[in-house]
Amino acid sequence: MESLDQTINSYLDVWFGPRDPRVKGWLLLDNYIPTFIFSVLYLLIVWIGPKYMQNKQPFSCRGILVVYNVGLTLLSLYMFYELVTGVWEGGYNFFCQDTHSGGEADMKIVRVLWWYYFSKLIEFMDTFFFILRKNHYQITVLHVYHHASMLNIWWFVMNWVPCGHSYFGATLNSFIHVLMYSYYGLSAIPAMRPYLWWKKYITQGQLDSICPNNLPDKLWCCLAMCLPYGMAVFPDLLYDFFDYPLHKFLHSDLQKEGILQKERISEWLYSRCERVHKQLFFPREQCETKKTKKGLKTKLRNHFDTTDNKII
Repeated sequence: MESLDQTINSYLDVWFGPRDPRVKGWLLLDNYIPTFIFSVLYLLIVWIGPKYMQNKQPFSCRGILVVYNVGLTLLSLYMFYELVTGVWEGGYNFFCQDTHSGGEADMKIVRVLWWYYFSKLIEFMDTFFFILRKNHYQITVLHVYHHASMLNIWWFVMNWVPCGHSYFGATLNSFIHVLMYSYYGLSAIPAMRPYLWWKKYITQGQLDSICPNNLPDKLWCCLAMCLPYGMAVFPDLLYDFFDYPLHKFLHSDLQKEGILQKERISEWLYSRCERVHKQLFFPREQCETKKTKKGLKTKLRNHFDTTDNKII
């Protein structure tokens, strides 16, 4: 096992470059194998669990659900508070923050982000409770993909970018989790359900927090200057695979009516890879292209406005 760990670590160091020494020796961070094993076990339970529960009565889990959700609400609130205060103390930049300019605040962010990484392991229990309660309709592909991937993604983040701009997604996600787990915890108490008015905002908040494509292009261009190549490309490509089926689902009605032309997966993948490549290596050219498009749209708008005036 030790030789396997060394082999994997050597390959990762070649691809991503040297790791951040500040997290050396921290729990679960030295070797990737434990994180990978946890993810595989999670997927096995997701596969076997519903089959095991098929002929059994669902468990209530009401008491433990309240404790579990209250605990994650408090943990998320703690992480959100510490991240916001750490960003304030370190004078972090919203668009581009490196990993060694915040002084003591950087170490504060590193410690909180380790808890954020570890919380992804705790959140596997979300799915396990769905299985025990036989709420199988809630175990969607997106749900399983999100839980299985986040633990792995944050292992890489903690080893190579444990502070700096890594705070952004964790802060947003922690805030959403405060709303989400407080709702789930209180909804386990029937008397509280009529007062839970924020349910309709949770799904939209979750989508906004896990879709990096909602962030400004300037942010991605700046991150490309601070991160190793693999770390900059991997998350964008990974989440684009989620964005593609979501895009198809949202626009399926337009495709049926023939308004939106169907797009082949190969063409879509090529266009997304090309966009990431341009963001990484030709940010100025991309900005100039956007300005050109904006100028062309303005000219066309002025042209049609003039034509309409002539007709009138």
